[in-house]
Amino acid sequence: MYEMKPECYTGLEDIDAQHARLFELAQETYDLLDDNLLQDKTEELTHLISELIDYTKMHFAHEEAYQKSIGYPFADRHAIQHRQFEDKLMEFDFDSIGDDYNRQNEAVENLLEFLVSWLTTHILKVDMLYINN
Repeated sequence: MYEMKPECYTGLEDIDAQHARLFELAQETYDLLDDNLLQDKTEELTHLISELIDYTKMHFAHEEAYQKSIGYPFADRHAIQHRQFEDKLMEFDFDSIGDDYNRQNEAVENLLEFLVSWLTTHILKVDMLYINN
């Protein structure tokens, strides 16, 4: 369901592979939301958000290094958007949700909406600027 569409490919193999992994993490988020048999999603949520934080930091560092290597004039502005994404991920406080199934699902749904919206918008409208620079 959540996979990288052809229009999201930059033509840079490493960055495309990293973007594809971010879409896979969005799919894993959806799969968790769709798992009606799992009554307590706390552990899975914690693991997922931790992986998202770690992976995006690695990806952003790689992407920002590439932008500097090509002399992209808006690299600093781009990096600010990356920090805002990281900050937003840190705001998701799944520990405070407890074992309430409905609240857990709502949190996963909010995470999924944020991820998908940010990924598609950022890649198509922001990342493509340094590709087409």
